[in-house]
Amino acid sequence: MPLYIKDDVTAELVAELAVLRGISKQDAVKLAVRAELQRLAEAVPLRDRLAAFRARHPLPAPTGLPADKAFFDDLSGNL
Repeated sequence: MPLYIKDDVTAELVAELAVLRGISKQDAVKLAVRAELQRLAEAVPLRDRLAAFRARHPLPAPTGLPADKAFFDDLSGNL
């Protein structure tokens, strides 16, 4: 099934990739689409990245002490 690229910018990008890689325009399209599909397949969802970060950097255990509002106000310059 043929693929017609009607957008001039897209056609120029495909031609540029083909020249840089020394391949045909058809192979350039195939290469670019495969690369993007591979990138999407390897993408780690944000939820999983955050879970891994939290596992590497766990929060400290709660101290049970109340927050000292006056102390933190003084640190930030609020009076």
